[in-house]
Amino acid sequence: MAPKNLSFKIILGSSSMARRKILADMGYEFTVMGADIDEKRIRKDNAEELVVALAEAKADAIMSRLKTTDHLEENTHSTLLITADTVAVYDGIIREKPSSKEEARQFIKCYSGGQATVVGSVVVTNLTKGIRKGAWERSEVYFHDIPDEIIDSLIEEGIILNVAGGLMLEHPLTLPFVDTLIGTADSVMGLPRSLTEKLIEETL
Repeated sequence: MAPKNLSFKIILGSSSMARRKILADMGYEFTVMGADIDEKRIRKDNAEELVVALAEAKADAIMSRLKTTDHLEENTHSTLLITADTVAVYDGIIREKPSSKEEARQFIKCYSGGQATVVGSVVVTNLTKGIRKGAWERSEVYFHDIPDEIIDSLIEEGIILNVAGGLMLEHPLTLPFVDTLIGTADSVMGLPRSLTEKLIEETL
């Protein structure tokens, strides 16, 4: 099947495998550039402002790298840069990636038999036209009790150390313990599909 974006290019500004998979499943062809920023330097009081600020900072970092490498060739086709960020919120406290195995364990134990909110942003920058649009989406995840041995396995494997709030909905070990999801799975995984489509259309 031909990609949906024959008339424009996409750069995904994220090294997240989940975001790559979602964007590919949406039918787009894209290149990937990681945004190397110190996320801890950007602080906001609420999760919605934080995720948008972080996605914008990632876009700015990639744009400055593109300028220095003269990657932005002048052409008639638009180039869209897509960046995103996700945090978990538990009991009103913003949770980013766990800083240690111990913190990850503490995070997951809190979710067991409880609930977490996931707030995710998408920012689309049209590098050709200089237009940027961003928005956020919120989802609620309710969990059954998660056994200690499942938590131990998740920690040992280590993937969840790279995920906001240590919350990995799509993981085969976690999935059976999800009770209810209010929102969309792709939003929790890091790239809300319908929001991304909407922002792509608006920036084109």
